[in-house]
Amino acid sequence: MRKLRVGLLFGGRSGEHEVSIRSARAIAKGITAAENQDKYELVPVYIQKDGVWQAGSLAEQVLATKTPLTTASDKKDQLWQFPAQVADIDLWFPILHGPNGEDGTIQGMLTLMQVPFVGSGVLASSTGMDKLAMKTAFAQGGLAQVKYLAVTREQVYSNPCIFPKLCDEIEASLGYPAFVKPANLGSSVGVAKVRSRSELEAALDNAASYDRRMIVEAGVVAREVECAVLGNDHPQASVVGEIRFESDFYDYETKYTEGRAQMLIPAPLPADIIRQVQALSLQAFAAIDGAGLGRVDFFYLEATGELLINEINTLPGFTATSMYPELWAASGVAFPQLVDRLIQLALERNS
Repeated sequence: MRKLRVGLLFGGRSGEHEVSIRSARAIAKGITAAENQDKYELVPVYIQKDGVWQAGSLAEQVLATKTPLTTASDKKDQLWQFPAQVADIDLWFPILHGPNGEDGTIQGMLTLMQVPFVGSGVLASSTGMDKLAMKTAFAQGGLAQVKYLAVTREQVYSNPCIFPKLCDEIEASLGYPAFVKPANLGSSVGVAKVRSRSELEAALDNAASYDRRMIVEAGVVAREVECAVLGNDHPQASVVGEIRFESDFYDYETKYTEGRAQMLIPAPLPADIIRQVQALSLQAFAAIDGAGLGRVDFFYLEATGELLINEINTLPGFTATSMYPELWAASGVAFPQLVDRLIQLALERNS
């Protein structure tokens, strides 16, 4: 029987390019692990930061060295041209984090290719990436959330009469501390915790430089817990994990600097809270029409016993030590088995 050719698509045109390479290295090892060798043939396909697609030795070089290609193309006819190897791919495993990778754009292109791919489709990917659309879907699904306000770049860059009124509204409605976030960026890029008017103004200005739509959330005193979801129409929830850190919040540096955060798996939580997190994770996955995989993050307000959903990530970090594969490892699904399950789920969804 011929092996299934799996196109591992990584890199991409986002600020999480390097994280994507790290995730791809781990997945490549899972695809080529002894238990999967007879099933799959790995075909690495790398998207440079300038949008040029590479396969063959150049893609393999990036995986081996963890170093992005620095060559840049000034010729538009080289952008988004597929290498010859793409025509022979049976299934895609995209691991492109951030904009142009997990926001529905690449999923739309892979859908047009009519080739199965791992993970959610266009709707769930775009909804999961856009924090405002996500919160709307969660509200419709009856999921409790922190209080928030939507803000546009036009409001932030408006005349001197409108912007102060916007800040007045945020202070009156949410108070301090609060979190300012671009609507469509991952890994806490552009996110700021604010405690004063001057910090709020600066954070809004910074977030507006990343996105035309933003969200401001009320701060809560809570523990941050996470649950992994695996499946299509009948998904399963993993054990629950907890993230602990000493920084002000779980920012980009804390997420991706070794030793800055601690993962507790399983989380030291009451049994009823764990069951609630798992049930709500499946509810959130269904609310956006998720497929394949997802990681759902919650705030647990220990003082009141409340669980507030924070977000869902439809293409979470996938390094060997990332929360998603670690949660499944603790649930009895080893990394190579997890990769195999995701590939099979992609085939199932396409059948």
